[in-house]
Amino acid sequence: MGVDIDAAPVAIKVAELLREERFDELTELFAPRLTAVVSAETVRAGWSGQISEIGAVRVIGTPATEPLDGALVAARVPLTCERGGLVVHLAVDAAGALHGLRLAAPAESGWTAPDYAAPRRFREREINLGTGDRAVGGTLTMPAGRGPAPGVVLVASGPADRDLTTGPNRPFKDLAWGLAGRGVAVLRFDKLTCAHSEFESMAGFTMVEEYLPHALAAVELLRAQRRVDPARVYVVGHSGGGKAAPRIAAADPTIAGVAILAGDTVPLPRSILRAVRHIAAVEPERDLSAVTEGLRDQAARTEDPALTADTPAAELLFGWPASYWLDLRDYDQVSTAAALNRPLLIIQGGRDYQVTVDEDLALWHAALADLPGVTISVHPAVDHMLFAGDGPSTPSGYLRPQHVDPAVVGEIADWLGAGPARASLRERLTNGWNRLRSTDSRADITG
Repeated sequence: MGVDIDAAPVAIKVAELLREERFDELTELFAPRLTAVVSAETVRAGWSGQISEIGAVRVIGTPATEPLDGALVAARVPLTCERGGLVVHLAVDAAGALHGLRLAAPAESGWTAPDYAAPRRFREREINLGTGDRAVGGTLTMPAGRGPAPGVVLVASGPADRDLTTGPNRPFKDLAWGLAGRGVAVLRFDKLTCAHSEFESMAGFTMVEEYLPHALAAVELLRAQRRVDPARVYVVGHSGGGKAAPRIAAADPTIAGVAILAGDTVPLPRSILRAVRHIAAVEPERDLSAVTEGLRDQAARTEDPALTADTPAAELLFGWPASYWLDLRDYDQVSTAAALNRPLLIIQGGRDYQVTVDEDLALWHAALADLPGVTISVHPAVDHMLFAGDGPSTPSGYLRPQHVDPAVVGEIADWLGAGPARASLRERLTNGWNRLRSTDSRADITG
């Protein structure tokens, strides 16, 4: 049940601050959770990228609002620009603070297909998973040809849409198009917490409810396609979706294997603080001391051994209920993956500051590297969103128009046995982990 929040004035103010490019004033409206991951420069980069294509704002339209959950209201403000339109999406609390901010085209635009995509080699259609208040939409991308083709279900982290939309970028669409062009059927879907955000703060909610029902339904739907080989349907998870992927596969022994892209192993409260420390180091102009202190207090309460299901969600990180955090404590993604006895692919970016080579990958490597059927690969230039670049990764870097690194797409396709044959995959990889460990460049690429 929603609360009585008049988000329209806040939405108009946000639109005006964006139009006038008063980004520092805009960030003063941010709730601590948003301040921790988005800076004025991040907003500036995203805004500039959009406006450079469609021109200056001419008209700020009337906001549309709807309740999100018991504490937030969503607002959408249409903007008319010189050469097109833009919609500002935001989430507002009763105090007028912003908990979410996103820029999007009225309909999908701005994204262009990566060079490695071959649209003539596949077809897409919309699908639905789940029912009632847990129904979500998705997209099935089917390669041309008679098959049988391997299949992949893409699983995202957090409240992501089916494309993992990040500013002007759509990493999961990149992956779907890149893999489908190489003969792989791909199903991607809107996360439950994206389509129905009220679940994210609901008492009793856990990772199981967030991930398993829709991922397992997606596997079944993909397996039922006439031109898909039902014995070769895999789960490919990114970030938190990578952490969840072994749990999904453990629930369905017919899943052929698991690929984990930037999957974390360090407890999430600690990795959040690690990420904020990184941002403070690479963006010294930002004063994150107050934010860090607030997050440190929430992290301590979240990791408190005395945490119970009755602890208020407002006291915990992200406003997630205690049930979610207690469930995470009982889930060990590394040991779950090790017990699957199925092919595993672990891909890690060397420039990733959210999931790191030195800490997160180290745990995957220690438990899995000597097991049969396990491939561990480090792409030194890749960041958390699987984009290639140089220098330390930053939040604003995610908002520059770009695509998933073609080497990542190619490696997944090769691991699946799809597309043009390539000799000696393991020889070519030569274990990227050891390569990073033995070169002087490691400090330059890990930030």
